Amino acid sequence: MTKSSIDMRQLDTGKYQFEVIGANEEFRVSMFSESAGEGVELLTIRLSADAPVNPSVVEMIWHIPAIDIHGYWHPAAYRNRRLHVDWERGFVSKATYSAPVGCLFNTMGRNRLTFAYSDALNAVEMSAGVHEETSVFKCSVKLFTEPVGPVQTYEAVIRLDARDLPYYQTLDDVQRWWASMPGYEPGSVPEAAKLPVFSTWYNFHQQLDPEQIEHQCRLAKNLGCEMVIVDDGWQTSDNARGYAYCGDWLVCEDKIPDMRSHVERVHAIGLKYMLWYSVPFVGKQSDAWHRFEHKLLTVFENLGTGVLDPRYPEVREYTIGLYEKAVQEWDLDGFKLDFVDSFYATEETKDKKDPEMDYTSVPEAVDRLLSDVIARLKAIKPDIMIEFRQNYVGPLMKKYGNMLRATDCPNDAVENRIRTIDVRLLSGETAVHSDMIMWNPQEPVESAALQIINILFSVPQISVKLDHIPSEHLKMLSYWLAFWREHRDVFIEGELMPGKPDSLYPLVRAETTEKRMICAYDDIIVNIGEHVPETLIVVNGTLNTRLVLELSEDIGLAEVEIRSSCGDIVNSFQMKMNTGLHRLQIPGAGLVLIKKGMI
Repeated sequence: MTKSSIDMRQLDTGKYQFEVIGANEEFRVSMFSESAGEGVELLTIRLSADAPVNPSVVEMIWHIPAIDIHGYWHPAAYRNRRLHVDWERGFVSKATYSAPVGCLFNTMGRNRLTFAYSDALNAVEMSAGVHEETSVFKCSVKLFTEPVGPVQTYEAVIRLDARDLPYYQTLDDVQRWWASMPGYEPGSVPEAAKLPVFSTWYNFHQQLDPEQIEHQCRLAKNLGCEMVIVDDGWQTSDNARGYAYCGDWLVCEDKIPDMRSHVERVHAIGLKYMLWYSVPFVGKQSDAWHRFEHKLLTVFENLGTGVLDPRYPEVREYTIGLYEKAVQEWDLDGFKLDFVDSFYATEETKDKKDPEMDYTSVPEAVDRLLSDVIARLKAIKPDIMIEFRQNYVGPLMKKYGNMLRATDCPNDAVENRIRTIDVRLLSGETAVHSDMIMWNPQEPVESAALQIINILFSVPQISVKLDHIPSEHLKMLSYWLAFWREHRDVFIEGELMPGKPDSLYPLVRAETTEKRMICAYDDIIVNIGEHVPETLIVVNGTLNTRLVLELSEDIGLAEVEIRSSCGDIVNSFQMKMNTGLHRLQIPGAGLVLIKKGMI
């Protein structure tokens, strides 16, 4: 361990040289490092002052040589896994947006440096960029990048992991590190949160009708869905998709005359019922606007809504009371809580002083609000479900909720795959859901099947009107949902191993001791891997009509079954599977099931 002096703005740990710049003169800076195992180092930084001060931006910097590094992953990267340069801005993380971790990796998907920060509550900016003159990465963590109130003491830890391991393993270790911290413990996940969902958003939007919803619920139940999420529109007769009428959260009786009876009928079908709320929004056309218009963080004029200021206990109590009342009066099973990333202070509101406020820090007030929401709802219904969507998927969101969904990417199967895998890499035990699956009814069935094949490693959410798609599509959907349920022990509970993040996961593998599942999403040679278990399934996530499998060991005589995108058996035979390449004719969006040890 390397101990600090009273005011230390530089520290050499042997492997890393750290520097702190930008800290107010009023702050005393101290740092020390300690080993957390071979290749893992923890750097603690502490800022302290004699009295609270408004902090300027503080940046912690270190450098590593750009050797055998070919890509950069972080939770908000989406399709951009390129190497950045040191003059570019990094990505911002806070409780309600992204997560404070980045990973530099090589083209084989091996970790070269995964760095994470312990403060997932407050806004920080994380970056890793190449310095052009020296081919060295400048890595940094910036604090106080968004307006905050006065600070007297601040302490946090940077975790640096340089082990030569698969990138997904070092990221999983980060989420475990966060989960071990007091106040960051993930919430429990009810079984219903791990089962397929029917959503009203892409098929109904705001044009909600209880009879039609219930009709779709019956069809969805027959396909294997166990829950419905009724999205935006239930609270207003306005269908313009704005938020000017949010805030009162009274049922629009022109659409749903009796919410309690409607929920009861859905429960009788056998589905759980979740309802959408935009947590921070209070629209200008709501009655609540007049109550809270002076207790807002900001106003989005283009959306016709204000953002409630959670630093007021009245705001928090009002918001929580809405959800408590909804559970008690309507017997809801959960909530889709949206737009929590809109809770942030502006220059005009960051230093606001009002005797009615009991917090000065917006992040701390949001933490109090969401912590109280889940605690009080669980007191009413212990297995309550709360869904949040990307990008608010960080470690604190797993404390507040138990379902994390990929952000909106309608009709985009590839994007849905990328986003669900990104969330899975840091999710731990929390259920990860796909964005709602939709497609054009005139799609070829194989193309439509790609929508669900691309999200097999998450919990499917379906959002097509099930009586408006062709019978062949319905057969396809029924097959893949049944297939997912049969193998969800692998898909969502097995060890997840997504390949090549720089190529957007063209091959994803998950396995248990008895079963290995591989999905190939590009025209590549599919490396089966070593120690093949008894059951091997390879899904063709392309429209090509063949797969090339590479075996690194003999697995002997095997029973081979090939299925189409609708689940029909198109071929079944025995073959000896020796080391080397094997070319199999497999329909587009089909699969091959291989059983070892056949005689």
